[in-house]
Amino acid sequence: MKNLVFVVNCGSSSLKFAIIDPIKEEKKIFGIAENFGLSNTRISWNLDSQNFQKSLKKYSNHEESLKFIKKRILKNNVQIFDNIFCIGHRIVHGGKFFKKPTLITEDVLKKIEELIPFAPLHNPANLSGIDSMQKEFPKLKKKNVAVFDTSFFYNLPKIAFLYSIPYYFYKKYSIRKYGAHGISHCYIFQKMKKFLNISKKKINLISCHLGNGSSISAIKRGKCIETSMGFTPLEGLMMGTRSGDIDPAIIFYMQKYLKISLNEIENILIKKSGLLGISGISNDCREIEKQYYKNNKFAKIAVSMYCYKIIKYIGAYIALIGEKIDAIVLTGGIGENSVLIRSIIINNLEYFGYKIDVKKNSSKIKKLQRITKSKNSIFVVPANEELIIAKETYYLIKKNKNAIKKK
Repeated sequence: MKNLVFVVNCGSSSLKFAIIDPIKEEKKIFGIAENFGLSNTRISWNLDSQNFQKSLKKYSNHEESLKFIKKRILKNNVQIFDNIFCIGHRIVHGGKFFKKPTLITEDVLKKIEELIPFAPLHNPANLSGIDSMQKEFPKLKKKNVAVFDTSFFYNLPKIAFLYSIPYYFYKKYSIRKYGAHGISHCYIFQKMKKFLNISKKKINLISCHLGNGSSISAIKRGKCIETSMGFTPLEGLMMGTRSGDIDPAIIFYMQKYLKISLNEIENILIKKSGLLGISGISNDCREIEKQYYKNNKFAKIAVSMYCYKIIKYIGAYIALIGEKIDAIVLTGGIGENSVLIRSIIINNLEYFGYKIDVKKNSSKIKKLQRITKSKNSIFVVPANEELIIAKETYYLIKKNKNAIKKK
């Protein structure tokens, strides 16, 4: 019986992919094609615990990388290829339209396109991925599912999702907090609920997805009550190239007195700020950390600012939850791999009863691991957005198939 889900996560210059058995929760193949539009486009993947890497044609894009995956990887692994049942896509912004995973139709595609201003880097890439997959796998065209990063936050309390601008802008133009990284935060919620053996209605968590894009969510009694990203993924924490929270008046000042156009200001805030903007080194935390240990002044400022803003949000969310926190969880590329940043964060949470386990924090973390020795717990959990997408996709297709049979 066919039961594998092809999961696609398209970024502006990359494509992550995985083929997953959602019932056994096993990844059969996973990998990434990256550096789209550049001369060094490459693809790497893992199959049967072996790593492979190939260069793609110069300036390749989503469509060309998917052709490579189909013809050069999958067709050489017939048992996997022949058992692909459906396709799941990560879509960054679902706006007011989508509060749960949805079968992709022409109407759904139009709505995702309408939402491009909400996620100008992400939604166009997501649409490109859908188009490419439907061309490469025409027999599965009606089995493509969109799983939205914003759905996890759809039911935030109104006092959390509204901005303090005239209510008219929410009512007429749907300007509100939508959040992002919801699929990752959902995985953390499900994983910790099971691991801690706490019922959905009782668990209190602070989930920190720390990577090139970073966000924090507060979960109280099984419901997300607050998140750091906002109307777009630009709000909140300092990130790789994104500014995160700033005084909006800075934009007026840059335009009015520095004579910088709105397009250039947008480019500065999205692509030239954050860790890159402060350090002047890179948006890659690993490169900044190398310079941090060499006492580079700007690397130290960048790392300190990044951690400071995370600590500030965690403190605020502890207050918002207002009850015993069952766990603080760190995930994402930085959360999983940066010993330095984890140690700075935890050492600054001692007042709240968190004490670092230096040995565990310094070890290479490949699975769920507690990194505190205090009664209050902080865990590192490797991200697995693909599993959530695979499960949501598989069960939605199955549900629809069964509903059609009953008719």
